[in-house]
Amino acid sequence: MTLRSFVAHAATLLAITLAGVMPAHARDQLHLYNWNNYIAPETIKRFESVCQCEVVQTYYSDNEELLAKLAAGAKGYDVLVPTSNAVQALIRGGQLKPIDKTAIPNLKNVDPAYLNTPFDPGNQYSVPYAMSTTILGYNDEKMKELGLPTDTWAVIFDPKYLEKVKGRVTVLDSANELFAAALKYLGYSANDVDAKHWDEAAALIKKAKPYWAAFNASSYIKELTVGNIWLVHGYSNDIFQANQDAQAAGRKFRILQGVPKEGAVLAVDNMVIHKAAPRPDLGLRFINFMLDGRNSAELTNLIGSGNPNADAMKYIKPDLLKLPAVFPPKEVQAKLEQLKDLTVAQRRLRNKLWTEIKASK
Repeated sequence: MTLRSFVAHAATLLAITLAGVMPAHARDQLHLYNWNNYIAPETIKRFESVCQCEVVQTYYSDNEELLAKLAAGAKGYDVLVPTSNAVQALIRGGQLKPIDKTAIPNLKNVDPAYLNTPFDPGNQYSVPYAMSTTILGYNDEKMKELGLPTDTWAVIFDPKYLEKVKGRVTVLDSANELFAAALKYLGYSANDVDAKHWDEAAALIKKAKPYWAAFNASSYIKELTVGNIWLVHGYSNDIFQANQDAQAAGRKFRILQGVPKEGAVLAVDNMVIHKAAPRPDLGLRFINFMLDGRNSAELTNLIGSGNPNADAMKYIKPDLLKLPAVFPPKEVQAKLEQLKDLTVAQRRLRNKLWTEIKASK
């Protein structure tokens, strides 16, 4: 055997050996960075089957958490699901990849009322996913027993009410959401940026803080479900989920949604593709998949989210369509506001006030 033939033979044997020990080619992966409990497991499985890929999910509980992580250089995500004001910040920071609308024919299913908005004219970077309202969630048995109102922000800010539920209340660990609730209670817009009004809101929050059990944006669903917490400032879909879980566990009480008469925040969450997405092609397939009416309706039916998809309406359970916190009637809608992004200076002041609130006793 010549040296050349020996080397070729050895190379062939090595290739055969390596083929036997090397793992099979890894499945394609879509990396989804989403809110907690914000997609139906059945929907994920169906998409994985359709695209022959694996969906790897990472979670966040507040837009500020998402923005901070990306600002720090986090990469590897394909699709993100930020709220409108966070979309504004991401566009301004050059963090998003333009959407190729030719790859998402199901965009036609979205209600035009939720397209071409000021935060993303022409929907160059974002596509509506789902909606929620930031409202009150409460244990109906306890609140009735205590004779407390469930239609006003006063119940989480006014000590005359809070003293009856001290240690049984949580508020979202979100400066934007909590300031919005305080501002609405004080009679201002959720987007008011007057520094004096912010000081009023901060004082209101500090006064109420000793009565609250925690700032909680992640585990309050469980706390409501088991009966440890009786009243929350939270997202409508989370409150819906808490009630579903409580009924499944055979609890005697129900977790209900209370829409404050002063008004509240409407959050429209959107699918976007990160500028450094490893698989933007899979990201576009996922977006188009989620815009299918049946898939979009499944999200609403299982987690109680509002829905900007017109084609989904005929697949949504009738009892859900009647919930004012999920599908607000006109009189409720008139008092809802979408949060706007803050300027750098405003964000700096808000962060300063939030730090002071967290440090206060």
